[in-house]
Amino acid sequence: MALLAEDFLGAGREDAAPEAYAAAFAAIEASPDNRLFAAEADGAVIGCFQLTLIPNISLGGGTRAQIEGVRTAGPWRGRGVGAAMMRFAIAEARAAGCVLVQLTTNAERKRARAFYQRLGFVASHDGMKLAL
Repeated sequence: MALLAEDFLGAGREDAAPEAYAAAFAAIEASPDNRLFAAEADGAVIGCFQLTLIPNISLGGGTRAQIEGVRTAGPWRGRGVGAAMMRFAIAEARAAGCVLVQLTTNAERKRARAFYQRLGFVASHDGMKLAL
């Protein structure tokens, strides 16, 4: 959770009680379609992301993979950790039989957008959200 809170946007929204995060981790672990991954160096977590498999009625009934919560620790940015995590996520999606990998990134994250485009992601849709 420290990686999420370290982020300039996460700093203002990652303040839930530890029990809320523990419940989220338990729910993710219990779901066969949700996976959490962490990159480590010298015993420390230096990156993370969540991969969710979503069966679809579109895309010919194919499954899509959604990547969320991508973070790399500040000192490790620009050193290939994020790219390695994304290559791993794409490989996991392929191995699961997915026909598409998708993600969203906040419009304020200009560097993240450029990063994903360098990896081959295309800004094909405009996302919308409604906070509940």
